[in-house]
Amino acid sequence: MEKTKISKLGVPYLHLGKGEPLMLIHGLGEVKEGWKNQFELADQYELIIPDLRGHGECTKTNNISIQTFATDLIGLLKELKIENAHILGLSMGGAVAQEIYRQAPDLCRSLMLISTFHFFPKKLKDLLFKNRKAKFEAVSEAGKQTEFLAHMALYSWNKDMMEVFSHFFRPKHQIFLESLKMCLEVNNRTLLPTINVPTLIIGGQYDSVLPVWIQACMHKLIPHSEFIIMRNTGHLAKLEAKDRFNQLLRRFLNQQESAA
Repeated sequence: MEKTKISKLGVPYLHLGKGEPLMLIHGLGEVKEGWKNQFELADQYELIIPDLRGHGECTKTNNISIQTFATDLIGLLKELKIENAHILGLSMGGAVAQEIYRQAPDLCRSLMLISTFHFFPKKLKDLLFKNRKAKFEAVSEAGKQTEFLAHMALYSWNKDMMEVFSHFFRPKHQIFLESLKMCLEVNNRTLLPTINVPTLIIGGQYDSVLPVWIQACMHKLIPHSEFIIMRNTGHLAKLEAKDRFNQLLRRFLNQQESAA
C-alpha cells in the first residue's frame, strides 16, 4: 500500500504516478484507499488522493461542510504547486468537486462527476435519506451499519464484494451524520450552467443511493457535458466494474490531452 503523506494544513493524501494531475475524491464514509482499483492510472497520471476532513486518517473534525472539504483540497493542490488538475469526485466527493469549481474554477482542468448529485428537493430528501438515516442510527453495531449501507450501495452482493466494501468504507458515526446533513443542503442548480470545462458524468444503472436520473438532470444543466450510464452497476462502479470504469476515465482524459 502507498504511504500516506500529510499536507501542512493536515490533509492526509496519497501521491503517486507522473503525468497530468488527477485528484480522486472519495464519498461519504469512505477512505482514500478505496481508490485502490484506480491506482493503475498512475502509469499515465499524477494521482492526488486525499482523505476528506473527518474521514480516514484526517484528524480534523471541526467545520464539517462541503465548502470546507473543498477549501482543504484547494489548499492541498496549491501546496503541491499544481496549477490545475482533472478533478474526479464520487457521490459526496462529486459535490466537493463542484464546490472546488465554484471556489477556484481555474484549478479545474476537467470534472468527472460520478454517481453524484447537485440538489435535493424536499420530497427527495425525505424519500432518499430521512428514513435511511433513522435506520442507520437504529443499527448500533458498526458491522451491521456497514452491511446495511453495502446492500444499498452495491449491485453485486457476493461475499467478496461485500468484504472489499467493508475494508474501504469506514464511517465515523458522528462525522457520517454531519456530512450527510451537509449533503442535503447542497444546491448547485445555478452553478452547473456556468461550468465551462470538459465534464464527464457517470451514473450506475441500478444505483439505489443516488438514482441515475439525478445525474441525467445534471447533464442537462452542464453545457457540453458527456453522460454515461454504466450497466449492471450500483453506486460503486469503481469497485464493481473496475476495468470498464477505468477505461471510461482513460478515454475521457485522453480526449482532453488530444484537445490541448
